[in-house]
Amino acid sequence: MRDLRTSNRARVLRRLYFDGQFSRHELAGATGLSQASVSNVVGELVEDQVVVEAGLVGSDGGRPRVLLRVNPDHACVVGVDVGETHVLVEVFDLTLRRLAMSTFQMDTIANRGEAVVERVLAGLAQCVEDSGVDPGRILGVGVGVPGLVERGSELLVHAQTVGWNGVPLERMLRAGTDLPLFIDNGANTLGQAEMWFGAGRGARNAVIALIGSGVGASVIADGVPYRGASGGAGEWGHTTLSLDGRPCRCGAHGCLEAYIGAKGVLSRHREAAGLPQEIEDEEVALRDLLAEDSQAAREVLNETARYAGAGIGNLINIFNPERVIVGGWAGLLLGERLLPAIREVAAKHSLHHPYQQAKIKLCELGTESVAMGAATLPVAEFLGAGGVRSSALMRPTG
Repeated sequence: MRDLRTSNRARVLRRLYFDGQFSRHELAGATGLSQASVSNVVGELVEDQVVVEAGLVGSDGGRPRVLLRVNPDHACVVGVDVGETHVLVEVFDLTLRRLAMSTFQMDTIANRGEAVVERVLAGLAQCVEDSGVDPGRILGVGVGVPGLVERGSELLVHAQTVGWNGVPLERMLRAGTDLPLFIDNGANTLGQAEMWFGAGRGARNAVIALIGSGVGASVIADGVPYRGASGGAGEWGHTTLSLDGRPCRCGAHGCLEAYIGAKGVLSRHREAAGLPQEIEDEEVALRDLLAEDSQAAREVLNETARYAGAGIGNLINIFNPERVIVGGWAGLLLGERLLPAIREVAAKHSLHHPYQQAKIKLCELGTESVAMGAATLPVAEFLGAGGVRSSALMRPTG
């Protein structure tokens, strides 16, 4: 009976969370539950202050019906984006409205796990202070990281391109906070944000490509992230597109990342233009490249579109997605200019029928969606528990 009640609470709560305001009568039709079950569940959720009344809606000749919605002030969550050159910490209310944020720029996070942990904890403290949130109301801290997240007897992060080999990030963070921790690959957190609120909404099969300094992807299969045997699925950036091609940071040659990641794009342009390889700010440099009207810039950008299109064609042929969604700060910058060319090349490298079923789009949630997606991790746990802060939710998890 307890499992059934939790299931019913979760069904009602998810419908309100993702689809907006409903009356009790409408919830019965939307969830497939009986009016009596809906009435009982809603009564509990209102008593727990997880759900609140949101006004009245007219009825066909009868009494107006009370609309219900999720209470955004019931709890808060924290989302963290550990990028290759920055750490972003944000606090959100339960409906993912940002309350505070703190950003720390770094030259690189390579081999600097301790420095990353220090900044995450400092950002957490700063955001809690700035938002005025009671730490007791925080459901958990979601963290999006570069690389593979291995879940075994201890959570370990493997990020080969930045020199992280089995970094015990959860244990390191645990030394500075008692809040529940939820850690995942940044492409996966970006993917969940877009599937919940952005360009992936309504799709069951999608690939969300994250293009920043490096390149990764989140594969959604029948509504569920595909992780592989040890959490390493989605390393799209390290698929080989050119045998014996350009060296990649992972140590191999010809990886897609070496051609469409921001570092690879800028490196190729500077070689072609005879410029030094040192770059102070990759985002500024990429914006300058996109604004530059020179033969070298045009050739590099055309080549980037060709490799990105071929890489997306491979994704379409392998996964047969409904949507391929391109995001990440570099992906959004490049996509604004190159998306038509990318689509054209992808069509040439895809089987006709799978390509016709797939839409290639840009992410809709902007460059900070990795942190927002990380914040969805404790929210997903809360929704699945029917809005109850269960003992499992209160324990540190990976």
